[in-house]
Amino acid sequence: MTCAHILGFPRIGPDREMKKAVEAYWNGTIDRAELARRGVELRRRNWRTQIAAGLDFVPVGDFSWYDHVLDTTALLGAVPPRFGHGGGEVDLDTYFRMARGRAPSGEPQPACEMTKWFDTNYHYIVPELYQDMAFTVATSKPFDELAEARDIAGDQARPVLLGPLSWLWLGKCQGAAFDKLTLLPKLVPVYGEILQRLQAGGAAWVQIDEPILALDLPPTWRTAFAQVYHALQIPELKVLLATYFGPLGENLRTACELPVAGLHVDAVRGTGELDQVADWLPAHKVLSVGVIDGRNVWRTDLEAALARLEPLSRRRGDNLWLAPSCSLLHVPVDLTAENRLDREVKNWLAFAVQKLDETVTLKRALTEGRDTVAEALEASRQALAARRRSPRVTDPAVRARLSALDPAMERRRNPYPSRREAQRARLKLPLLPTTTIGSFPQTAEIRRTRRAFRNGEIGEAEYTAFLREQIAFVVRKQEGYGLDVLVHGEPERSDMVEYFGEQMAGFAFTENGWVQSYGSRCVKPPIIYGDVTRPRPMTVDWATYAQSLTEKPMKGMLTGPVTLLQWSFVRDDQPRRDTCLQLALALRDEVLDLEAAGIGVIQIDEPALREGLPLRRRDWDAYLDWAVRAFRIAASGVKDETQIHTHMCYAEFNDIIEHIAALDADVITIETARSKMELLDAFAEFEYPNEIGPGVYDIHSPNVPSVEEMMALLEKAAERIPVERLWVNPDCGLKTRQWLEVDQALANMVEAARRLRRRHG
Repeated sequence: MTCAHILGFPRIGPDREMKKAVEAYWNGTIDRAELARRGVELRRRNWRTQIAAGLDFVPVGDFSWYDHVLDTTALLGAVPPRFGHGGGEVDLDTYFRMARGRAPSGEPQPACEMTKWFDTNYHYIVPELYQDMAFTVATSKPFDELAEARDIAGDQARPVLLGPLSWLWLGKCQGAAFDKLTLLPKLVPVYGEILQRLQAGGAAWVQIDEPILALDLPPTWRTAFAQVYHALQIPELKVLLATYFGPLGENLRTACELPVAGLHVDAVRGTGELDQVADWLPAHKVLSVGVIDGRNVWRTDLEAALARLEPLSRRRGDNLWLAPSCSLLHVPVDLTAENRLDREVKNWLAFAVQKLDETVTLKRALTEGRDTVAEALEASRQALAARRRSPRVTDPAVRARLSALDPAMERRRNPYPSRREAQRARLKLPLLPTTTIGSFPQTAEIRRTRRAFRNGEIGEAEYTAFLREQIAFVVRKQEGYGLDVLVHGEPERSDMVEYFGEQMAGFAFTENGWVQSYGSRCVKPPIIYGDVTRPRPMTVDWATYAQSLTEKPMKGMLTGPVTLLQWSFVRDDQPRRDTCLQLALALRDEVLDLEAAGIGVIQIDEPALREGLPLRRRDWDAYLDWAVRAFRIAASGVKDETQIHTHMCYAEFNDIIEHIAALDADVITIETARSKMELLDAFAEFEYPNEIGPGVYDIHSPNVPSVEEMMALLEKAAERIPVERLWVNPDCGLKTRQWLEVDQALANMVEAARRLRRRHG
């Protein structure tokens, strides 16, 4: 039978129930039993939603209290030694200490490193790999959740696991470098035990995710796939191997020849190789086609999808399954919750619940005939036609400006050494200048007042006065710490992308379109549906007011064009490059307005630059060409004495360091605290020419580092980067932290910088 299924469903809940529950547990409002109860309730709701939609299988194990990669690490008993796990079950608080450094019980420890999940804005906790590590089944999570699901879904319950090779690939070797594949002989038997227990628990199928098959893999890793999956043959248990986020490329034959019962492929990003997969995959195996886009919010062209699927259906019959391209983790839960979204734009969209309906509609069209879903097909046809002809999508003035781009707009007036002297003369900063990345704590009072303004409960004048009070408070705080370059704290911003999108044409916004970024952190990506313009200045008033309160330099704070692109749901009717360049031009106008208003330091954050890098190396140059170009267009109109900063999040920079240098920002700040400055190696080996602010305070953890800890990190940084080109700053913005933590951490940071100035001055 042709089956409709999904690889995963959003775990946060329609009202962010997961976030609220886990944060209540962390702060002691609820106990572990209540947390567990809420988890059961949320999972059951998700399964019932999927069954009601008509899916033939529902995923089990896609739910997590923090991160599914960390779930796998805990399941395998792969706890780093510093967390004091003595064997046996990995309990919930050990799990949370690995994720964030602290939990309701146990001693705080440095959290495990965090980085981006492939080319998405989801963050995973990086497994720490040791040459002598052992593995054991150390949690009952997959087995308990299978039992829960069978009560609801019976035989439709299908466990989901992250595959052993992808888990190893995503891990990071600790100590001396070694071949990660040498861990397989100890790892594979534990996976075998997990599969046996799932089969004993009633599972007929298990989904094993191996997303690294969309990457450039060394031959030894391709060979390892066959060895691993031959070893994981479990009688009466069928394996659906799932790959996503890109085409298989040279891994296609490897994937098709694996001894598994079925193969899922991403037919959205790998559309050009679908026929080739169908040719190579033996006819007796299931081919699961990910034909619904699991990473974007646009309605599927159902007729175009059917045109691709019908020939495959004739060839493969019941061995053709239908699904979204990847887990629906990356899209909001339910479009019906959007009561204020513009009706025209809303008709163009599909969130997770609607993508279930699209998947089932395609199945019915294939198995029962198009006539049975004629109404759904007509609705799809009309929505797509309305979007194509809407005058809101295209702005001739924006198109004309884009076509008239001058290469001179991409270059600063003089090279960095000349600019550096002009900036030092203007800013008069000390050795090891201190600053922050931009945001300060978004308190309950700030969120409550913003909500009251948006709901019309207070007027604009009252809201503006409140925000000015908050800015003045933050400026006083920073002067009290002794910081050298200040920020206004961003109390007016709910999100670093949403805030700017709300002030530009071509964007739409949701009330409840939340997606998980990491742990309990959820974001609400805006939707870019049309050509982008900036009708008026967006940040100038806030920056100039903050500057009026202090003699110290005040940074203007902007989100860069690539990050605005990457962290939005982007239109799919033109190249992403063109949308990014439109954003760059809008930001260029803002940068020039800030400079004209007297702001001498302007930060253009690009934390998503590395995230946007295509998974295949052959595609890198084309992306990096327009991504770097977009940043330079935004930043390069200013005078030499105006200092341009940028900021980047957790990423491996080695492979693109020359492109980071090509941004030509005067100062780059990066997240390095969790990696203990290892990420600076790329900048040191490349001899990065400009100034660098390596993070010395991990803001994703509630732990407050001491002066001595920060000094040690800075000394490591000074071994790699000349001290006269080093800045001192936290890893990232402080909006998610509490004031008590921030006060202690920034005071310690400034003191660490002062001591090192005396040592190196």
